[in-house]
Amino acid sequence: MAHAEFTEIVVSEVVVESPRRRLLIGTIEAVLGRLVEIPAAILVVAEIVILFAGVVARYALHQPLIWSDELASILFLWLAMLGAVVAFRRGEHMRMTAGVAVAGPRLWAYLDAVATAAALAFLVMVVRPAYDYAVEESFITTPALGIENIWRAAALPVGIALMTLFALLRLMRAANLRTVLAALLSVAAIIALFWLAQPWLKPLGNLNLVIFFVGVVAFCVFAGVPIAFAFGLAIFGYLALTTRTPLMVLVGRMDEGMSHLILLSVPLFVFLGLLIEMTGMARAMVAFLASLLGHVRGGLHYVLVGAMYLVSGISGAKAADMAAVAPVLFPEMKARGARPGDLVALLAATGAQTETIPPSLVLITIGSVTGVSIAALFTGGLLPGVVLAVTLCALVWWRYRKEDMSGVRRATPSEIGRSFVVALPALALPFVIRFAVVEGIATATEVSTIGIVYGLLTGLLIYRRFNWRRLFPMLVETAALSGAILLIIGTATGMAWGLTQSGFSRSLAAAMTGLPGGAATFIAVSILAFTILGSVLEGIPAIVLFGPLLFPIARAVGVHEVHYAMIIILAMGIGLFAPPFGVGYYAACAIGRVDPAAGMRPIWGYLLALLIGLTIVAIFPWISIGFL
Repeated sequence: MAHAEFTEIVVSEVVVESPRRRLLIGTIEAVLGRLVEIPAAILVVAEIVILFAGVVARYALHQPLIWSDELASILFLWLAMLGAVVAFRRGEHMRMTAGVAVAGPRLWAYLDAVATAAALAFLVMVVRPAYDYAVEESFITTPALGIENIWRAAALPVGIALMTLFALLRLMRAANLRTVLAALLSVAAIIALFWLAQPWLKPLGNLNLVIFFVGVVAFCVFAGVPIAFAFGLAIFGYLALTTRTPLMVLVGRMDEGMSHLILLSVPLFVFLGLLIEMTGMARAMVAFLASLLGHVRGGLHYVLVGAMYLVSGISGAKAADMAAVAPVLFPEMKARGARPGDLVALLAATGAQTETIPPSLVLITIGSVTGVSIAALFTGGLLPGVVLAVTLCALVWWRYRKEDMSGVRRATPSEIGRSFVVALPALALPFVIRFAVVEGIATATEVSTIGIVYGLLTGLLIYRRFNWRRLFPMLVETAALSGAILLIIGTATGMAWGLTQSGFSRSLAAAMTGLPGGAATFIAVSILAFTILGSVLEGIPAIVLFGPLLFPIARAVGVHEVHYAMIIILAMGIGLFAPPFGVGYYAACAIGRVDPAAGMRPIWGYLLALLIGLTIVAIFPWISIGFL
């Protein structure tokens, strides 16, 4: 979503015991929050300007800016950490709530306080290693700018300290201080038990991997702890209690995971997705597709599938894609008698179907953690999305083959032509992005800035829709979503490093390569595993955690890495949008403003159609690698 993909959690609190205390703390929190949001928004703008200036200087002026990537990298870590702070304050870090959603108000409040207390525990424990790491980085000088690397690394302790402050403020303004105290004592007791068990944990060897990376992670995730902090607690506990590894190494691995320059495209494509919705480009594309297909049975459902495919070719974030398409189509579809549950089920299914469409954040993440060519992934992702679109459309045809279309007027050729002319600038954007990458005009990171500049000019000069008041909230939203994704990537990179150092990767490779049936069995096991992982962990964490382990095995058993990438992305997408655990499904329900229970029944047919499409993609590698 990471694709990657996310869910916003809003927790309603019970009656306030001290309104004045909560009002004062809330005011302090709001002021501090704005002081963090402003530089985070400025950093998003700065990254766009720096990277676009680099493209112009290199391609147009033939005088590359040798310092542009270095400055962008320095600012990127600050953007990631400040964005994580903004996401923490707004409660937008990815977490699984299927387990706590069934709890009553009291238990919900307690579990929410436990989630905050667990995050606070990790932040308090890691802030000193982060400070030590930043001090160590002061001995390194950057090659192009010639400044001490502490200016970049300082983002880690500063961001961690700010999240610690906001965690404390959140607990202080909670409705019931007894609930907060109980949560803090619960978390402290669990940490103390693990600390006291240290003499018994060390002799267990790799069994500790199960205890920490399965047991601790599962417990935290199902308790509603944000996934980034669940990963952080697991790897911190594993290193601190069972190894002699300096904890500063964990911060270094987090830095490595979050600082990969190709991940800079994450916030830029997120912003691009928000931009096409605000400028009306998405609405123009949907209107053109509706003029073509709106008169046929199930026509607007076909439009939804096609619109998600087109919009996904511009934005890399699934939530942004769904938010751009659903508000345009849903009112008319409901007016024609479509059931809200079926609409949101198809919306969720198209979210899974378009996971491989470039510039998907999951594709970018795979490229950054496995070394697979981004250009190859972008090329290989187009046709698998078409295959799954066909299987979804086949089901739509079956379900709506008897739809009454007597009251629907068919668009005239002139109306279709006008809507095409209006939509043409928007329809051209995916091709502009792809052309810039394939022709070497810009890297996968820089191409997002070309899309942003194109979107800005199109919105201002052609569509004449540009709400300047929405610009700052869009920049802040970009920083928050990016920070939430990148913090997960950082802690997941730490976990992946711990798994590798333990020798688990060698054991996994031996087990997977020894499976009977060779490549076919390996692919089947991978599909099952990533469907489950996508449902529980979301896409990007699963990719970061297991991608570096499984891609070498895929090569060893003879599976092309691009083909394997498409298989696991689609499997992960099915899990991500499958109820009852897939958070992507609940994001689709929130965007479509539909009760999740309404879509539970119709979505299973769409998931079956997606599974059939995935099977076709897995059986025929040419679909993924035929155009490489």
